Amino acid sequence: MDALSLLLTRRSQPRLSAPAPAGDALENIKQAALRAPDHAALTPWEFIVCEGEGRARLGSIFEQSAIQNDKSQKEIERAPQLPLRAPMVIIAIAKFTDHTKVPRVEQIASASCAVMAMQMAAIAQGFNGIWRTGAYAQCDYVKSELGLTDDDEVVGFLYLGTPTMDTPQAPARDSSEYFSHWN
Repeated sequence: MDALSLLLTRRSQPRLSAPAPAGDALENIKQAALRAPDHAALTPWEFIVCEGEGRARLGSIFEQSAIQNDKSQKEIERAPQLPLRAPMVIIAIAKFTDHTKVPRVEQIASASCAVMAMQMAAIAQGFNGIWRTGAYAQCDYVKSELGLTDDDEVVGFLYLGTPTMDTPQAPARDSSEYFSHWN
């Protein structure tokens, strides 16, 4: 798949199974993340790859978060199952560094670009995934358990694996609804 086709047909896939990317395929995904735009070479990212028991560990963190945040019993029971929806979850973290020329929002955007780059690299190699956020990405307990500072942000949980079904194509959008031109 050429790069333009990849970008024009990209679509998340939540139905994932084993195998997850491994070996050279996983290294390609990691390297794609490290090519994200990075003003002043701050490398404002950190990634945690969860596989096997690592997914259960993440699920336990989600479960404790649900308990501490007075979620319903149903949400508490569901929480540890969430990371098991794919054979791999990559936690993407924006690691903020105070810098006069690179504001916080730009550093978060850089980490976000890394997530998209990882998903594109996965798709290009026959895998797919879905970028999820939600309450756990914003939860102080989760951030603490991941060793983050108050300035750091979880920009997402990238679920990766092998698609279990064909990914439906998204309908084309009319670009004129989102772009204006100043001539």
